[in-house]
Amino acid sequence: MTAELPVEDLTETVQEDQEAPTVSRLEEEGDVAADYLEELLDIADIDGDIDIEVRNGRSYLSIVTEEQSDALSALVGRDGEVLEALQELTRLNVLSATGHRSRLVLDITGYRQERAGVLAQIAKDATAQVKETGEAVALKAMGAYERKIVHDAVAELGFVSESEGEGASRHIVVSAAE
Repeated sequence: MTAELPVEDLTETVQEDQEAPTVSRLEEEGDVAADYLEELLDIADIDGDIDIEVRNGRSYLSIVTEEQSDALSALVGRDGEVLEALQELTRLNVLSATGHRSRLVLDITGYRQERAGVLAQIAKDATAQVKETGEAVALKAMGAYERKIVHDAVAELGFVSESEGEGASRHIVVSAAE
């Protein structure tokens, strides 16, 4: 038997989700996510500390350890694939617990921070190529979070970027500002 909400209640819920999350809601998301991740680490018998930070309208969670850990590195996976999957599972857990969609960002052993540096260099190289040839440059496909980092880096360099393609082949095209 399912409970049905009146239409007014559904509208309120949707509108509430579209508003910018408050700091207290982001802190709640971070706490729920940290509990979930802590449980996963315990089940897998992996040591790691979880740091929570709220900035730029998102909860950021980092799993770190004092020593290099092969087990934590395995949670990053090749090209961050396992990390992305864990992030999505964590977001689903937060949705289930709070009723709010989360845009939390999960990092493990500093992978995302290191990757951000690589992406910034990719943006610099692409803008240099555009400057040299005058022609647009298409980059390799990447996920939404990485595309956002590249878009921001390209804009800071005074160039224009657009996402093109669908699904797994969505990529960025960098061109000169008009």
